[in-house]
Amino acid sequence: MRIRYGYRIELVCAHEMPLVTLLDVHPSRRHDLTMPDEMRVSALADQSLPITVTQHLDAFGNICRRMVAPPGGIRLESEGVMHDSGEVDPVNPAAREVQPSRLPDDVLVYLLGSRYCETDKLFGQAWSLFGQVQPGWQRVQAIVDFVHNHLTFGYHFARNTRTAAEAFEERIGVCRDFAHLAVALCRCMNIPARYCNGYLGDIGVPPDPAPMDFNAWFEVFLGGRWYTFDARHNEPRIGRIVIARGRDATDVAMISSFGSHTLQRFEVITEEVQETPMPLRRPMPAQFDAHPAAA
Repeated sequence: MRIRYGYRIELVCAHEMPLVTLLDVHPSRRHDLTMPDEMRVSALADQSLPITVTQHLDAFGNICRRMVAPPGGIRLESEGVMHDSGEVDPVNPAAREVQPSRLPDDVLVYLLGSRYCETDKLFGQAWSLFGQVQPGWQRVQAIVDFVHNHLTFGYHFARNTRTAAEAFEERIGVCRDFAHLAVALCRCMNIPARYCNGYLGDIGVPPDPAPMDFNAWFEVFLGGRWYTFDARHNEPRIGRIVIARGRDATDVAMISSFGSHTLQRFEVITEEVQETPMPLRRPMPAQFDAHPAAA
């Protein structure tokens, strides 16, 4: 199957404002692109004004872009089409936990507490809740089930400073809060977990009437590889497109601005491309079966 995705974001600012964005599809999915999806950048006040954009990879392998928004503001937009298997997130109940002593070096960081995932505050609750659950996939799924049922989702609950421990106490949140709490609880149980964000359209599920947005989920390291889990939806989904991975939302902020601004426009789209069936060809009349010159 093919998935069309993209965004249009407009930021209004009175003065020059440096920006760092993480809005590009993750390098691990670039080979699935069917067309380039380069970010288009333009000034809101004077669209002919050139804006220099540079690109680099951060410490977690995500694609970052740097630029300076001119006075008046900036528009960021992109669209692309991606091949996708059309299969749901892999499920492997036989996947086992890997002891910390045997984890790859680059995975160890995902056992530690971080800005939004305070393992020190949730350690006791985690072991009380999941210490008796069979280690491995069953334990992670138990954590996902708990978070899914413990938190109530609502866009009006959004607060960009809410941590995993606060979500645990308040029992409300948006998708990032579901991911943060699940990540923190997994790390408390010595299961490496990392935060992810990206596109997730309503493919294979009833359409959500709310405006499209980016989504957050998480991945855990079991049996020597990373698996996707989603505490908000709590079901395998079709068509995830990863943008960035990190310890928590701090590492994968889609826009980091260094100055005051107003968000004027924010649009996201993710949808399956409906293939148009090719018309059936009718057989040519017998007298046209061969070119006259060949007779």
